[in-house]
Amino acid sequence: FLVLPPVNTTGKMMTTPVSLYMKKLSSGEPAAAAAPRFVAASPAFKAASAHEQGPFTLSYYLKGALAGGICCGVTHGGLCPVDVVKTRIQLDPAKYNKGMIGGFRQVIAEEGAGALATGLGPTIVGYFIQGWFKFGGVEFFKINFASALGEEKAWQYRTGIYLTAAACAEFIADIFLCPLEATRIRLVSNPSYANGLISAFPKIARQDGVLKGFYSGFGPILFKQVPYTMAKFAVQGAAAERIYAATGMKAAEASSGANMAVSLSSGVIAGVAAAIISHPADTLLSLVNKEGAGGNGTIMQRLVVLAKETGFKKLCLVGLGPRCVMIGTLTAGQFGIFDIIMDLTGAQKFHFTDPSKK
Repeated sequence: FLVLPPVNTTGKMMTTPVSLYMKKLSSGEPAAAAAPRFVAASPAFKAASAHEQGPFTLSYYLKGALAGGICCGVTHGGLCPVDVVKTRIQLDPAKYNKGMIGGFRQVIAEEGAGALATGLGPTIVGYFIQGWFKFGGVEFFKINFASALGEEKAWQYRTGIYLTAAACAEFIADIFLCPLEATRIRLVSNPSYANGLISAFPKIARQDGVLKGFYSGFGPILFKQVPYTMAKFAVQGAAAERIYAATGMKAAEASSGANMAVSLSSGVIAGVAAAIISHPADTLLSLVNKEGAGGNGTIMQRLVVLAKETGFKKLCLVGLGPRCVMIGTLTAGQFGIFDIIMDLTGAQKFHFTDPSKK
């Protein structure tokens, strides 16, 4: 991991490196003049208004992680019925071939309304953990990468920072998400398998073992979640930036209501883009976690078999409409809730700032 620049006892980061300070002293410059200056996280992290961003201490990252866990757990849990129907369409398109509304009607008619909550436990727990590491990780990596590059280069390469920070954070998050996502899909594909998370989790471990039972979908989940998260944060950041520019607002100066509107609008755009990019892997993930799917070979062999059986067109298109609705709504909600919680905790969110407009 990259680390933050040196800090003093108040948690303020130095803008003058120690090496430069020693160089000034050796050249005969008075100690007072050569001494490092302290500001809140350096000019790269200073908002355009009088309010400073940060400070970016452990407390800030914990607030970001908590906000991320809550926003992901709440949104994924709330959209569990949509996810149930979407997964059924992906797993059995011949049966569930009447679209999203028709899928809802079929599930309710055959199994009752309670079937729409299948997998709710692992969904909430899994995505709370994932959101904790994803949003908290993105904040950590984004701020540290920007700090390492400096103000001008951070602004110049902000898209690359978004993409890299999101990829690093999502990889870590998926290690924790994968077992719970496998449990959710097993329950959705076979509602009679177990009563819920507590009984399904040990049953899968006993029957299939940890690797096959919980991590058969780790490859697909990475192919799904890493591009999805990269697109989600990069597109949201770019969309929000353009909305602020078009309206003449600045994030640090706008009201909470205005910032919320920008978060929701940019979140919808980012969600749809991310859903399209990650959909083929999402379909494979649903298929590979279905009991007996793809034969008895290695994970990669099973994935190849499933991809050939399904076909590229179906991988890309089956269930895409419902997923765009779900992910667009979900992503907007996540960014909105994240901002609310960060605001409630008193955390001053990080924003990239254009040094030429100061």
